[in-house]
Amino acid sequence: MLRSETAASPDRMARALAGLRAYQAAPREPRADPMPAIHRSGRVSLRDYGGSGRPVVFVPSLINPPDILDHTAESSLLRWIAAQGFHAWLVDWGSPGDEDRDLDLTAHVERLLLPLLQVLPEPPVVVGYCLGGTLALGAAAVTPVAGVATIAAPWHFAGYADSRPTLAATWAAVKPAAALLGLLPMEVLQAGFWQLDPARTIAKYEAFADLAPDSDAARAFVGLEDWANAGAPLPYAAAAGLFEDCIADDRPGKRRWTIAGIPVNPHALACPTVEFVSLSDRIVPAATAIGLADRRDLGAGHVGMVIGRSARARLWEPLANWIAALD
Repeated sequence: MLRSETAASPDRMARALAGLRAYQAAPREPRADPMPAIHRSGRVSLRDYGGSGRPVVFVPSLINPPDILDHTAESSLLRWIAAQGFHAWLVDWGSPGDEDRDLDLTAHVERLLLPLLQVLPEPPVVVGYCLGGTLALGAAAVTPVAGVATIAAPWHFAGYADSRPTLAATWAAVKPAAALLGLLPMEVLQAGFWQLDPARTIAKYEAFADLAPDSDAARAFVGLEDWANAGAPLPYAAAAGLFEDCIADDRPGKRRWTIAGIPVNPHALACPTVEFVSLSDRIVPAATAIGLADRRDLGAGHVGMVIGRSARARLWEPLANWIAALD
């Protein structure tokens, strides 16, 4: 990808490689210890972020670590929500092993997510980010919840449009190895994300080459890239479901995805719903949005809408106000 994007400019290739070397060599700040896991369902845990009042359970994506919702002291949506009069919880999907190879997306809802939601003393508000929002909608179809809010959650996977052949080719190339391993490594998914916008991938490392290593901007870049390049593998069945049932066949968008035998229809849930959609998202394009009656469009990217400088005004506060209004 680097060769193809910089074929006409050796200088750009040199700068991008310099940026990559600087990223690899950059000092890392220690991460805070995770919050206590109060409830468990197999390898998955429900971490307690404190607060009082209505329980609000955040469901992150299966892809990348869950701590993007608790990124830094200044950009932690979880800790901020806990300070607004709610009891905040985070689903931590853990790391799958050989025994999880047959856990598809449906099983992640039925066998792992539902028991954690049902152990709480009252139906929670469920907030799902990225693929976690898709899974949260599946859970809400079969168990009582006080409300569902999704953040950059894909539903109409046909909205990937021109990217679908590229993603299909990626899956076809790695499927035999993933079947042998029983897992799809995170590196494969990250390579697929890079292909969605290769020019931006190269450009950000070119720009990083020019940053002072001890600058706030450099530290922020390293922290975010470390998150984006990390994450547990996907069980083989979940990966197959994502690439084949969702991206290729668009079963959720066609209302052909079932949980506990019940077709999941976000428009027919027996609870209030809201979706926050990024209009500049390359990972989850706006064309994949659910189409809920209460849709809030944001002019920030897939990650920026959660931890960016304007995230509090654009996402955090409207989300907290929506949850408070449920009373």
